[in-house]
Amino acid sequence: MFFMDRCGKLPFLRVKRLVYCLVICAPMKPTYDDTRQHLLDTGHRMMAEKGFTSVGLNEILQTAGVPKGSFYHYFKSKELYGQALLEDYFVCYLADMERRLTLPGLSARERLMDYWQGWQDRCTLEGHGDECLVVKLSAEVADLSEAMRLTLRDGAERVVARITVCIEQGQADQSLPDGDARQLAETLYQLWLGASLLNKLQRTGQSLDTAMTTTRRLLGV
Repeated sequence: MFFMDRCGKLPFLRVKRLVYCLVICAPMKPTYDDTRQHLLDTGHRMMAEKGFTSVGLNEILQTAGVPKGSFYHYFKSKELYGQALLEDYFVCYLADMERRLTLPGLSARERLMDYWQGWQDRCTLEGHGDECLVVKLSAEVADLSEAMRLTLRDGAERVVARITVCIEQGQADQSLPDGDARQLAETLYQLWLGASLLNKLQRTGQSLDTAMTTTRRLLGV
C-alpha cells in the first residue's frame, strides 16, 4: 500500500523506490556468460539420456532458454552442433582422465585402477549411468553423420593413447607386467565399453563387476 501526500501524489522518494523495486527486484530471465557452452551443456544432458535423433532442436532451445538465432550464430546445423558437443565432451573427459592418471603418491597401477573404479562407479550411480556419450551415441550416429563418427573415433583414440601411456609408466616402475602396452590398452577400453553397453540392458552391474575382475587379472592385481 502506498500513501499519498496532501496533493494526492506519491512523494518523490517513494516513487523512486517503487521504480527501483519494479525494475531491479523483479525476477529476471537467467543470462549466461557463454551461450555456446550453455547450449553444449544442455544438449549433453539431454542426449546422454535420450540420444541424438530423439532430441529435437526446438527442445534443446526451449530447455536452454536460448533463441534459435543465437543457436545458428554458433552452429550452422544440428549435425555440427552434435560434432561440437562431442568435441567438448572429450575435452572434459580427457581432463578428468589426466587428473586421475597423475594422482601423486600412487604407482601407475594404482592410478590406472582408480580410473577403472571411477568408470564403474559412474555407471552404477543412479542418474549418471548414461553420461558416457561414446557408449550412448556411437552406434546411433556412426551411420548418420561422418563428422560425428570421426569425432568419436578420434576421441576414443586419445583415450586409448592415454591409457597406453599409463601402462608404459607402470611397466617402467614395475607395478604392471611387461607386454604390448598399446594392445592391452585397447583390450581394456573395449572391455569396459562393452560392459557399459551390457549394463544398460541388464541394469544389474554384473557386466561391470566382470569387467573389473578381468581388468585385475590382465593387470596382475
